[in-house]
Amino acid sequence: MLLKVNIPQNSYNIIIKRGIKPLDEIHKTFKGNKIFVITDENVNKLYGENYLNKIVLKPGEDTKSIKNLELIYKEMALFNISRDDLIIALGGGVIGDIAGFAASTFLRGIPYIQIPTSLLAQVDSSVGGKVAVNLNLGKNLVGSFYHPKLVLIDPNFLNTLPIRDLNDGLSEVIKYGCIKNVDLLNALSSFKNYDDVFKNIEDIIFTCCNIKRELVEKDEKDFKERMILNFGHTIGHGIEKYFNYEKYTHGEAVAIGMYLITKISEEMGFTYLGTKEKIKELLLKYNLPFNCEINNKEKLIQSIFLDKKSNSKSINLIFLKDIGHPFVHNISKEDLSKIIKRM
Repeated sequence: MLLKVNIPQNSYNIIIKRGIKPLDEIHKTFKGNKIFVITDENVNKLYGENYLNKIVLKPGEDTKSIKNLELIYKEMALFNISRDDLIIALGGGVIGDIAGFAASTFLRGIPYIQIPTSLLAQVDSSVGGKVAVNLNLGKNLVGSFYHPKLVLIDPNFLNTLPIRDLNDGLSEVIKYGCIKNVDLLNALSSFKNYDDVFKNIEDIIFTCCNIKRELVEKDEKDFKERMILNFGHTIGHGIEKYFNYEKYTHGEAVAIGMYLITKISEEMGFTYLGTKEKIKELLLKYNLPFNCEINNKEKLIQSIFLDKKSNSKSINLIFLKDIGHPFVHNISKEDLSKIIKRM
């Protein structure tokens, strides 16, 4: 399966194929001399033998730090990488984000390729050009838009994923269904087990990437239509930060965010009653949380207000009128604080 993201001066292909041979595909377009790989310990144990020049980082959200970014810069400098060479991001969303940001900033930009190995990265974060690292204050606060030259997606990578990591990616799949594709949600509801998920995984990945492609082509820098991709993420990122990225994965936090934001929008009269229950039912089917205990609401509120979609007095939230019908709602920080304190 092939998709092409058409952006002025930044067009690139997304290839979705079982058993794809990355180096064969890379050498079809890359004519430089050096390839530098950024990966993590888990991925390196399984697939690292195919790549010689690399830096291997620890897995987990904490890896997306300024400290590790400096380490990557140092290793690339020692490798004498140039702007004619290539960086490969081999891993999940964390590796894709930090590798992409390193590529965007070192020597003012080095070409890079995404080879996502997690479902979350394959359906979402490897496409669209958002790259970033975290600060202690919040997630993805330092970043840029920098598109890969190619995205190579092999669903066979998913065979080695723990179930929790698979569910992590399915949370993003559910998000895509909620904002743009009722049929996708119906398919997820109809699957009897994970075998059914894997039988249909290429179509699932293609559907999600195609939705994102369309939105990115319309709104590359995330000012209008693309914002709907953040459904569940504003509260989700706040929950991740609240628990110091230790209790919930990104997908789990987004799952909670999708349910809570829909609960809020139903109570405000913006969303058809029963929508949150549809989302809850699907989350439970794939062992994803829909709620969590927050003892310090003020701390959560401050984490949410660090979101990039906020300004001094208000914040943009993504609501659903119904499944498949999202819209952007600007709410004052004061009103949102009151709502969260009542949750």
